[in-house]
Amino acid sequence: MSKTSRIAPAALTAAAAFTATAGVAAQEAQQAEVARVEVAPAALTLQVGEKAQVSATAYDAGGDVVDVPFLFFSREGRGRLAVDRNTGEIEAFKGGEYAVRAIALAPGRAAGTATVTVPYPPIDRVEISEEGGRFYAGATVRHKAVVVDEAEDVRDLAVAWSTSDESVATVDRFGVFQAHAPGEVTLSAAVEGVVGRIGYEVADNPVTAIAVDAGQTRGRTGDVIRFTATATDAGGAVVEDIPVVFGLVAHPGATATADFPPAEIDAKGRFVAYSPGVYTVTANVPGQTAHATVEILPRHVAEEVSLVGHAPVRNVSTSDLWVWEGVDGRDYAITGTHSAHGGTYWWDVTDPANPVLTDSLVVDARTTNDVKVSEDGRVCAISREGASNRRNGIVIADCTDPRNIEIISTYDDELTGGVHNLFIHDGHVYAVNNGVRFDVINIEDPANPHRVGRFELDTPGHAIHDIWIVDGIAYTSNWGDGVAVIDVGGGDKGGSPENPVLITRFRDIGGATHAAFPYRSPTGRFYVFMGDEIGAPPFDGQEAGRTPEFMAGYIHVVDFTDPANPEEVARYEVPEAGSHNMWIEDDRLYAAFYQGGLRVVDISGELKGNLYHQGREIAVYKAYDPDGVVANAPFTWGPQMHKGNLFFSEYFSGMWAVKLEPRRALVP
Repeated sequence: MSKTSRIAPAALTAAAAFTATAGVAAQEAQQAEVARVEVAPAALTLQVGEKAQVSATAYDAGGDVVDVPFLFFSREGRGRLAVDRNTGEIEAFKGGEYAVRAIALAPGRAAGTATVTVPYPPIDRVEISEEGGRFYAGATVRHKAVVVDEAEDVRDLAVAWSTSDESVATVDRFGVFQAHAPGEVTLSAAVEGVVGRIGYEVADNPVTAIAVDAGQTRGRTGDVIRFTATATDAGGAVVEDIPVVFGLVAHPGATATADFPPAEIDAKGRFVAYSPGVYTVTANVPGQTAHATVEILPRHVAEEVSLVGHAPVRNVSTSDLWVWEGVDGRDYAITGTHSAHGGTYWWDVTDPANPVLTDSLVVDARTTNDVKVSEDGRVCAISREGASNRRNGIVIADCTDPRNIEIISTYDDELTGGVHNLFIHDGHVYAVNNGVRFDVINIEDPANPHRVGRFELDTPGHAIHDIWIVDGIAYTSNWGDGVAVIDVGGGDKGGSPENPVLITRFRDIGGATHAAFPYRSPTGRFYVFMGDEIGAPPFDGQEAGRTPEFMAGYIHVVDFTDPANPEEVARYEVPEAGSHNMWIEDDRLYAAFYQGGLRVVDISGELKGNLYHQGREIAVYKAYDPDGVVANAPFTWGPQMHKGNLFFSEYFSGMWAVKLEPRRALVP
């Protein structure tokens, strides 16, 4: 199969490359520009489980109807309201009020909105965080209540706490339970007539002594130091089940401010400091207290970051990238395009200071959001969205010679809804299909791709955005459903490309999981970094030259060392920006943070707390291009480390490469 369009000649330099796309731009200009979009009905009410249909009509500046395809979606409704992105069919799963957007896939990128109201169903149950059982007089522990409605939706509702016998124990409005005297007592949490209950048997406090030990006496900001408390009775026996309350006395250095706590310690005795200083940790049980002190020094990990090279793309927006060593031993990169003409661009980056455009490929699509190259460097898979025939799917290309890219085949069977992201692993393409599942396409013979498997969550309103595979384990990003870990041939669940098997799933704290990256730390701990995407990106109804809209969301760090009990332990949150794609290598997190630029973070050692405040930032780089699609507007999309150079794509200005070097010490 021949390619749709080619930029020539192949020897064009990066600086001059994109003048050759003028023909494509002119082709787009011939289409009528959409001035406004109307969605009908503009407002509707659905009960949980009901479906409805919205439609969209596009108009030009003169008020005439324009026949264009639409993309339907609801950002705040992910996991709560299913929206078929092609047809506009809506299904309600959980209560709330949602905006359903219809974007015209045509010049102008105009959009219309419908409001969908879903009444909340009745409360089903109240779950209390603790299990009850034996407790001790004088001890205190806080309880939390989870309110779940009949749609299995966790509701943010205040509960009324009470105990059955206040002479035995009392509880305040925050769920803090305190035992006073031996006896039996029931703790209750009630809301809207539904009550959750647990029982306690309070006994006399047997503890006569307590000791606390620190795992180390000196550390750096960001280091996790574990404190262990041991309570004993009069005979010297350890009292295992008495709750220990850890406290903290801080003596931070002079540079610490009141913007955030200088350190924290959790109920498990895990301590981490944000500012240098001396800290005393106390361990408390009724009538007994012990303490231990540690010294915290600055982390000192900052490095110099310098620009190496720039492969500018200034006529259309750039999406993802992939960098690899070709079969000829040279280094190459491919970049996709977003909301444009379906272009992909191929670069020789052997000298990253002087990237050279080697070829291009323009396929039938508006967006080639994701691009991946096989492990042997011979085959590339390109995702397609917004195809003119509305079939989308993927394109398989021969990249053995990056100076002569040829399409081998296309595959769109049951992938017509659009492929936003994909991954190549061991002769298979794992394609995110219409935002609801992934399909497994065998490309061992790339001229004859065929589906061999698929995987889809069974949760109400489920969705999927991205997939990443390491050693036969797939990590999928599922918006409100968090991350799913799936055996596709490398686990112990009997999974394979033909039969993907779910291993576990984790919903991050309040997140909207857009990207996930697994990392096995040299400490022996196994983390999954889960990045939110919250906000309105600039491609949502963007007008030419408009500055990017604000993005939010952070990277959640989840400890999967015990896959049966994953725990969210840390985060990396940049206050002024939101996360996008990431790369992790050699104890470093390389994270794209949209308008916050490229961030490099030290993730060595055990992780806890907000890494942003711990002196772990190694470098920050914001790429400014006065001639970009939007001038001087950093909007970092995706990073990749390759042979000591850090490559990253910028939505408004193409691909960049930078290098990190240890910061030079000041000489007195």
